[in-house]
Amino acid sequence: MNRRAYLAAVCSSVSVGLAGCSTVRSAFGDDLCDGDDCDIGMTRNEFVPEEYEASVGDTVVWKNTSDARHTVTALDNGIPDDAEYFASGGYEDQQTAVDAWHEEEGGKIELRETYEHTFEVPGEYEYICEPHINGGMVGTVIVTE
Repeated sequence: MNRRAYLAAVCSSVSVGLAGCSTVRSAFGDDLCDGDDCDIGMTRNEFVPEEYEASVGDTVVWKNTSDARHTVTALDNGIPDDAEYFASGGYEDQQTAVDAWHEEEGGKIELRETYEHTFEVPGEYEYICEPHINGGMVGTVIVTE
């Protein structure tokens, strides 16, 4: 059996995301976001999609679709200069958000919870999941006029 056929068979029969699968599923066996309840899903170590496009004025919704606690933490140097900082927990800057996570799991998004942010300035917005940054859990929202 070739690799693609094997992965297609495995991906359709399991309920957790696997590297190489073209359709990422949550820990519950359903699609991460069905378009109605979120824009970006969170697997164990990924934002899905990793890159999301939005327009100025759009509200983007992240949803924890895994069994792990996550954060959405913007990078201070990864957002446009005149843009509002964003982080789950409502923190004013990256260092405060990071410190809050490490002190008391501040800003955590529990299983099936959502976080949303409205983007008012065009540009690229880079963000991380603080507890899973070492696993490469990073994402980008690209906001256009």
